[in-house]
Amino acid sequence: MPDLHTLLLFIAAGLLLNLTPGPDVLFVSANAMRAGARAGVVAALGIAAGCLVHVGAAALGVSALLAASSTAFGVLKWLGALYLGWVGVQMLRSAVRRGAIETRAARAQPMGFGSPFDSKLPLTTVLRRGFLTNVLNPKVALFFLAFVPQFITPGTAHTGGVFLALGLIFTANGLLVSIGWALAAAWLGGRTQALARVTRWMDGVAGAVFIAFGVKLALTEAPAA
Repeated sequence: MPDLHTLLLFIAAGLLLNLTPGPDVLFVSANAMRAGARAGVVAALGIAAGCLVHVGAAALGVSALLAASSTAFGVLKWLGALYLGWVGVQMLRSAVRRGAIETRAARAQPMGFGSPFDSKLPLTTVLRRGFLTNVLNPKVALFFLAFVPQFITPGTAHTGGVFLALGLIFTANGLLVSIGWALAAAWLGGRTQALARVTRWMDGVAGAVFIAFGVKLALTEAPAA
């Protein structure tokens, strides 16, 4: 394992990277605001499970093979782009549907009392979507290959084991940060009934961003071998 100073630097860098808003944060926050903290935490667990697949693959050298093979990279890239686009469309559809429900509820309840929404997804669906959103993104695999080795001292014995340990630490930190985002989003979404509109707009914005991430991933060139 790296010395204490290097390990603390790795943890700090990982936390900063995980705090940066991206598709994972948007996915967790949107689910938490829509269906509460439990759905947000389950989304975070799905994303963490996807990270574990990338960490294990990188430790075994599969990600290096992916980086060297433009065909393998292209297949996974297009699968990931299509899936991100599909998730984005589902979020946009949810936002439109919730807007229609909100309009009908406002007409039926002019004073604005009661909750017009009951659009919670099954937690198994949230878990599966979080997992696939992460595991089908080849850029995550390449990120681990580029980031983690910087904190492994040249000549270290059992490099694969050290890589795996650091990857697990990074994933655990990411899970904690994602759970924090989920709790914050759920707290915000539950403060007042007026924030139902915020939840709807969150779905819409997150859907558009997911589609944009899908397009960006589709346009990504395979890395040089």
